[in-house]
Amino acid sequence: MNQLENYGVHQRFMNEATLYPQYALARVIAQHKGMYRIITAEGERFAEISGKFSYEVETLSQYPAVGDFVMVSIGNTNSPSIIHAVLTRKSVFQRSALGLTNQAQVIAANIDIVFICMSLNQNYNLSRLERYLSIAWDSGAKPVVLLTKSDLCENIPQILAEIETVALCCDVIVTSSLDASTCKALYPFLKKGVTASLIGSSGVGKSTLINLLAGKELLATNEIDQYDKGRHTTTGREMLLLPNGAIVIDTPGMRELGIAHADVEKTFSDIEELAKQCKFKDCSHTNEPNCAVQKAILNGDLDERRLQNYYKLKREATYEGLSSKEIEEKKLNEMFREIGGMKKAQHHIKSLKKSNPR
Repeated sequence: MNQLENYGVHQRFMNEATLYPQYALARVIAQHKGMYRIITAEGERFAEISGKFSYEVETLSQYPAVGDFVMVSIGNTNSPSIIHAVLTRKSVFQRSALGLTNQAQVIAANIDIVFICMSLNQNYNLSRLERYLSIAWDSGAKPVVLLTKSDLCENIPQILAEIETVALCCDVIVTSSLDASTCKALYPFLKKGVTASLIGSSGVGKSTLINLLAGKELLATNEIDQYDKGRHTTTGREMLLLPNGAIVIDTPGMRELGIAHADVEKTFSDIEELAKQCKFKDCSHTNEPNCAVQKAILNGDLDERRLQNYYKLKREATYEGLSSKEIEEKKLNEMFREIGGMKKAQHHIKSLKKSNPR
């Protein structure tokens, strides 16, 4: 049996693979620093990228990631396979690479569902959830909000009501590690051949949840400390096969999630729709007359916090990929928008100096 069939291979990848007749098709199932573990038609192997691939790659996001389908040359049993090409991704969840300017880091590729995990303790944060949703919607996968540790929460109905105002068009699942039956709500999403990735902060219970779904301990788990700070139980990204044939990717907890690409408009579709009702097309939603957004805030239909986070994430998405000089120029243009931008402001200042010489 072709082992790739157990790991979500689609016809589109097999078709693209025919462009590389000299290599074999494989999928990356684990990544630890510079080494990869792959699954081929025959089974698992270790792999590394070729020197030519490493030389030609231009950005961090072009390197193989867990979930990628790749073309490899298979060596003997005692030597790793060599990755020569990454096939076109159908979806990709990525964030800004820490410590690297204008670089994106791929967390998981070719995923069908992104489970955004948030525990119902001090980790619960609506603004963080909006950030995850913006990146998830942009990834091309379906986002699902997964609330863990419900046994630590005394006001679940209130929490769900809050989440309904931000997780628009998303399913929301509530689970507890103390009640394995709560995991059954995930099964309609986790079907044979479906690839899902669990994304969230450290200590929210991703590994625990995967163990419950698997019916055995596939991953090590740690308790959070007294300050509710999760520890990085998962140190590398890894793809796991569940008994029902679904595929899940466990990822290390992320304390920071910088925006590489985001669909802010879809995440904040309520604000986008309100903006269409404003009197002015370029309404800043601050002090303009007949502003539908400000009216919604005054009526209690929209939270001021949500509006401010909308602005924040939109600015981050706008500045992503720009140099420091370009970012500064864009900020100045925003500051002087009312008089036509930075260049017109500079021209206006020069005119004032000429008309009022010292």
